[in-house]
Amino acid sequence: MRSAGAKTDRVRAEAEKLGVLDLFSGIGGFSLGLERTGGFETRAFCEISPACRHLLAHHFPGVKIYDDIRTLTAERLAADGIRVRAICGGFPCQDISFAGAGAGIEGERSGLWREYARLIGELRPEVVIVENVAALTSRGLGVVLGDLALLGYDAEWDRIRASDVGAPHLRARLWIVAYARGEQHEGFGDAFRRALATGLSEAFAANTGLCAGDDAEAHALDTDADSAGPHRAQVHQLGSAEFRDEQDGEPGPLGQDVADANRQRQQEQ
Repeated sequence: MRSAGAKTDRVRAEAEKLGVLDLFSGIGGFSLGLERTGGFETRAFCEISPACRHLLAHHFPGVKIYDDIRTLTAERLAADGIRVRAICGGFPCQDISFAGAGAGIEGERSGLWREYARLIGELRPEVVIVENVAALTSRGLGVVLGDLALLGYDAEWDRIRASDVGAPHLRARLWIVAYARGEQHEGFGDAFRRALATGLSEAFAANTGLCAGDDAEAHALDTDADSAGPHRAQVHQLGSAEFRDEQDGEPGPLGQDVADANRQRQQEQ
């Protein structure tokens, strides 16, 4: 009887986990962080790189992997028996980053945000997690938030640096967490928010350094990020308890000096 009860509890716990669709998956850092909270379970990945798909298949055996967000649809997921309640992903940053040509969110690569938004509309997840370089603040944040609002989602956002989760360099990134309006949103309490914050911190730590864009944004966007808007109240929990000024030689959260790639580039020019 005790064994049957334990099995029932385990099945119930697994059923209560939010199934995740991980887009632009890379090596799976988002899923790694979210699953460590115990509240999420990755049901499918979407990653165009064959090398990354190979790694995902190795580390997440049995999880379905799709290769192109442009051909992924809710109908296709349903046909494969995949149901998700959360979507996460850092859409391409190359056109948004200050290190790029500056095409912005309408560029060929970063414009894949539209495919992300399409899937949100088709799947209607309860939670949406979006990550990109900090330059998104001035190169497309309004588009992302506007699309989410049109789809019926409220959003919270903040800029978190790699140094805020223990890395010895700055590398600021913008994180957006959106919730479906209405009863689904009201069902999430403080415990869920804390678990989500922990998961995103883990995900950021796993992904830090993998995107090409860079600490230039940390300096140029300091003012913009701090005035991003009223929906930032909860996501500030994602970073370390104490943010630090982004000046050369300023100690990181673990007491070490923090590398500043932007300042090094300036010295080399």
